[in-house]
Amino acid sequence: MVRAGHMARATVQALQRLRASGRKVLLVTGETKEDLAEFPHLELFDLVVAENGAVLHDPATGLEEPLAGPPPPALLRELRRNGVDPLKSGRVVVSTEYSQEDAVTAALRELDIGWRLIRNRHDLILLPEPLSKATGLAAALKKLALSPHQVIGVGDAENDIALLESCGLGVAVANAAPVLKAHADLVMTRGAGAGIVELIGLILGENLALASAG
Repeated sequence: MVRAGHMARATVQALQRLRASGRKVLLVTGETKEDLAEFPHLELFDLVVAENGAVLHDPATGLEEPLAGPPPPALLRELRRNGVDPLKSGRVVVSTEYSQEDAVTAALRELDIGWRLIRNRHDLILLPEPLSKATGLAAALKKLALSPHQVIGVGDAENDIALLESCGLGVAVANAAPVLKAHADLVMTRGAGAGIVELIGLILGENLALASAG
């Protein structure tokens, strides 16, 4: 949906039309607070589920609500001791590159603290059990008095599997990871932001039962 820090005009306009229809629009992402500061058009979303389900962010007020505690210092120390690089931490989430999987797995095995790995294409995300995009979405929906069965979830990477499985309809864009497509109820014919535009067109055009999920 976002490339090189920019969102295509067609994607922006489609999201605007979706909100104008009276539907709620949520962004469920692995981004941290610092990442979101650079995210374009955050005002298009009613709520943001950040850090892969670990933090709720309200774009209207800027307020954040962590859904778990910060990374244990022992975890960060062990990751550094194992040579994990790069290493990035947010309010809750810890992330690195997928190439560091063996070192991260060894650190988690050594500590046995109930944290787990989630792949996001070329990245690795570390979160405490049982946090995921699905649990973060559930917390956001509770605030909005909505049911997961009313939600259409769309994604493109491995960390979106739990999200899609928790929604009434799970959608993958055309360039999504093959494993995500296998878990999707619907795969769009277009990738990235164009796939979002395609999906919103289906919803607003009421060409499928998709429209009932709004």
